[in-house]
Amino acid sequence: MTHRTVGHPAGLPDDPRAHVTAPTPDCPVEITLAALHGRWTTLVIRELLRGDRSYSDLRAALPRLSDKVLSDRLAQLVEAGVVERNRRPGWPPRVRYALTPNGHRLGPVLQALWDWGARTSPPDTGAESSRATDPVH
Repeated sequence: MTHRTVGHPAGLPDDPRAHVTAPTPDCPVEITLAALHGRWTTLVIRELLRGDRSYSDLRAALPRLSDKVLSDRLAQLVEAGVVERNRRPGWPPRVRYALTPNGHRLGPVLQALWDWGARTSPPDTGAESSRATDPVH
């Protein structure tokens, strides 16, 4: 069996969805980007890759993340099928968040993004380069 990208430029699958002229909702890349959408999302996933967590665990691990954004990200990830919310009986009720099997498959995706970014210089925004030549900064 040949690999799906044999005969195609690196990174381009032999799949009809790869031959569109505009983004479509059924594009696998668009689906992945939608799941990872939003600031802090990758860090929430990172924490859940370490194991299931309570809301409080996530707040402690990401102290600069606001309650609103954490709640929004968890709801988004649950809706995307990346995270499951498990409510445990008792008083007070306990809620744990865990990655679904689909969510665990994002681990190598995040690693690939990390690897690419680690080998790439950040874009020059102009502010940093002007500081380098500005004697006041």
